[in-house]
Amino acid sequence: MISTADVSLSYGSHKLFSDVNIKFVPGNCYGLIGANGAGKSTFLKILSGENTSYSGTVTVTPGERISFLRQDHFTFDDEEVLQVVIQGQKRLIEVIKEKDALYAKPDFSEADGERAGELEALFAELGGWEAESDAASLLAGLGIGTELHAKKLREIGDDEKVKVLLAQALFGNPDILLLDEPTNHLDAAAIRWLEDFLAEYPKTVIVVSHDRHFLNQVCTHMADIDFGKIQLYNGNYEFWYSASQLALKQMQDKNKKAADKAEELKAFIARFSANASKSRQATSRKKQLEKLSMDEIKPSSRKYPFVSFKAQREAGDQLLRVENLSKTIDGVKVLDKVSFTLKKEDKVVFIGDTELAVTTLFEILAGETKPDSGTVHWGVTTTRSFFPKDNAKFFDGKDLTLIDWLRQYSPDQYENFVRGYLGRMLFSGDEATKKTKVLSGGERVRCMLARMMLVEANVVILDGPTNHLDLESIQSVNDGLKRFSGTVLFASHDREFIETIANRVMEVGATGARDFDGDYGQYVESLKR
Repeated sequence: MISTADVSLSYGSHKLFSDVNIKFVPGNCYGLIGANGAGKSTFLKILSGENTSYSGTVTVTPGERISFLRQDHFTFDDEEVLQVVIQGQKRLIEVIKEKDALYAKPDFSEADGERAGELEALFAELGGWEAESDAASLLAGLGIGTELHAKKLREIGDDEKVKVLLAQALFGNPDILLLDEPTNHLDAAAIRWLEDFLAEYPKTVIVVSHDRHFLNQVCTHMADIDFGKIQLYNGNYEFWYSASQLALKQMQDKNKKAADKAEELKAFIARFSANASKSRQATSRKKQLEKLSMDEIKPSSRKYPFVSFKAQREAGDQLLRVENLSKTIDGVKVLDKVSFTLKKEDKVVFIGDTELAVTTLFEILAGETKPDSGTVHWGVTTTRSFFPKDNAKFFDGKDLTLIDWLRQYSPDQYENFVRGYLGRMLFSGDEATKKTKVLSGGERVRCMLARMMLVEANVVILDGPTNHLDLESIQSVNDGLKRFSGTVLFASHDREFIETIANRVMEVGATGARDFDGDYGQYVESLKR
């Protein structure tokens, strides 16, 4: 168990946390959520002991081991993959080093022999004899084959490094597992494996993630950072989000009778309790929801952008035909003989054998890159808007206010019109006059979305639109694309985003294109076979 008492943290005059008192117990998985800048990663560092600049106390049950997923890809560059994983259990590594040093002594004494015996017992107790097989099992689950186990970490790709560091965090069954964005750069099969692993994990898990499907699959509780406090809620992210929205609606409805509100909330909780029966953590979650009192559901202070894509005109039936498209980059063929057709009601998620394959395809379809061979035929009635993965060229070298930046793409040059679109993206008042050069990654994405909305295209192409966004903005983009009546071509790692938007799954790459016959959930299941 890990708990905090009166934990507070300020940076100058900005108070991040104030008198946080919370307890995380074994058998539960807690999703730590909050708006950008609320302090999610900082709080994990406080729990792990990396951040000590706070007041108050953090208490861990004596003898329990904390493991913290780090995103530092270079610390272990010169070490072998399998050994990097085993280093997740520091005490075992210390025992191995001391044991090896003793056996290497030329003047091995009787006292050394006694100490070696103690170390051998400790080595067995810590699972030393099974360490390599356990590490290999974790790597296999995450898709790292045995041919990579003896390689140095610097010799493998960045996506593979992420998996190795995740395996390191999971190694040795830590008592308290702290995971900061564990699904970043993981493929669908690895995410599914991690969901299964955590759903069955019997100890304490605290996770920060922008992947709503992942939070819904693994979490028994949400720990919401809001108003400088952390409030625990029973249930997963979907329950928290729906409950907080309902509570906000009721708070705004001043004339609604209290009895009516209570009945509405009771019906809401009953509905989610029934839905929980389908979850892998169903029994405990259902009991927790049934115990929930009305006072525990509170409105959130979160602000959600308003994302709405509207087509100025409807596209015709002849939308897109791609024939034998091929492209080689730096001597590597990323697309080869890719052919497919799309119709006007399609919302297609594109999956590549590499991310570069999808990015290259989208750049070709948007007219920003030319193929080596093959053709792209857009229908004459189509209008297109493109959201690139790298938006740097839209901002670098520009010293404009947000109003002037967005005005470049607006059919109406009046300031109030432009401000209206910026306001939808939460840039209101003085925020609309800030300079583009100081924008964060998430703010740049919101600007790009405002630009897309102004175009009013009937085809939108989006390459990683949820990257850099907080959960609130992801939810808004998700809802906007669900409502959109036009055609959507997109790529994303967010399963909830994909499942609620896509009606087709298309694989593309150096082996051509495959139009998968089924929805995305079926596609993910097919990866396990």
